[in-house]
Amino acid sequence: MLKEAKLRTQNLQSRMKVLGIQKAIFTDESSLAYLAGFWGYLGIEFGRPTMLVVDADEAPVVITPLMESEMVGAMTWIEDIQVWEDTGQRSWARALKQAVGDTPQELWVERNHIPAIVRNFIDEAFKGAELKDISPILGEMRMIKTPFEIGIMMQAGQIAGAMMEAAHGSLAEGRQEYTSALAVIDAGSRKAASFLTDSGWERFVSPMIHNLQILQSGAHSSMVHRRASVKTYEKFDPVYFCFCNMAQFKQYKLGFDRMFHIGDVTDQARDVQEAAIEAQQAAVATIRPGIRAEEVAQAANEVYRARGYETGYRTGRSIGVSYLEAPELKEGDKTILQPGMTFAVDGGISIDGVAAGRIGDSVVVTQTGCDYITNYPREILLSMG
Repeated sequence: MLKEAKLRTQNLQSRMKVLGIQKAIFTDESSLAYLAGFWGYLGIEFGRPTMLVVDADEAPVVITPLMESEMVGAMTWIEDIQVWEDTGQRSWARALKQAVGDTPQELWVERNHIPAIVRNFIDEAFKGAELKDISPILGEMRMIKTPFEIGIMMQAGQIAGAMMEAAHGSLAEGRQEYTSALAVIDAGSRKAASFLTDSGWERFVSPMIHNLQILQSGAHSSMVHRRASVKTYEKFDPVYFCFCNMAQFKQYKLGFDRMFHIGDVTDQARDVQEAAIEAQQAAVATIRPGIRAEEVAQAANEVYRARGYETGYRTGRSIGVSYLEAPELKEGDKTILQPGMTFAVDGGISIDGVAAGRIGDSVVVTQTGCDYITNYPREILLSMG
């Protein structure tokens, strides 16, 4: 992992030289993982930033709180780690100013991801510097995954498959939603642990599957992002599992969704779910190098219209070290698909308060089409209990 991260940073520095970019400041966790090879587990931002400063000509600098510095130093390939403290002269602001220099003419930042506290300091400390957005440049690099990255995502796909199998096995009339969430966490964590060792860089990678399970059942199945509750499953209930905030490994995040039905399925629920599956399969069949991203969405939208349903916002999104990357599979996105791109491809229909049909998989674009990263039957799925 660290060799890959170092090569990516060197590639970025080469691009910066070509584009005449001298300094870039990275603050988003996904960017730090991609370039520096480390991430934290705190999961919240409350004014204690960790930053990566990349210079086109000099070694990069990590700026991190003292309490995080031991783990950061063990996880990253970067040697220059500037530690800051909450009190005294060793502040993060001082460290950042030293890494940037006194009078930069321009600074490149992640415009949509920079914490307000850092942005406010930059505006005050570097008043003469023009702020520009480095995100599209790094985003273009992240579009095409290396075989190493795809290998990690394939492992994440196996973890997600174990999670979905556990979700399916947890379903029965009379059981509660939260018990399904516990089964998912347990199965995913055990599968992730099977890919890890307690040595080297991997000893800092947690196998624990976390975040609140996205789960809706019954009349709530149309709500899309409801969380697991104490609701009891009833016969004919549709039950929707989304793993988009949970199916990840070594910071690589997938999209993966399935709809199940308790005991049996009503005619309406069957029709809606079959339409979602057909739309998703039409989209997947369209994916290959050389076509535009929007053409994939068009293939799904044709199915929705033919079956009398409204088209969705998008059919999919690029996946990688962040939850949402470019390009997106939606109308207006004319990005040309290339081998090595990875996408979450969805079929989705909502009839508010009545029914929903959903399915989602992750795929990688190949030389001739695409391969699935996630796998579970793409059909009407009934509970096992």
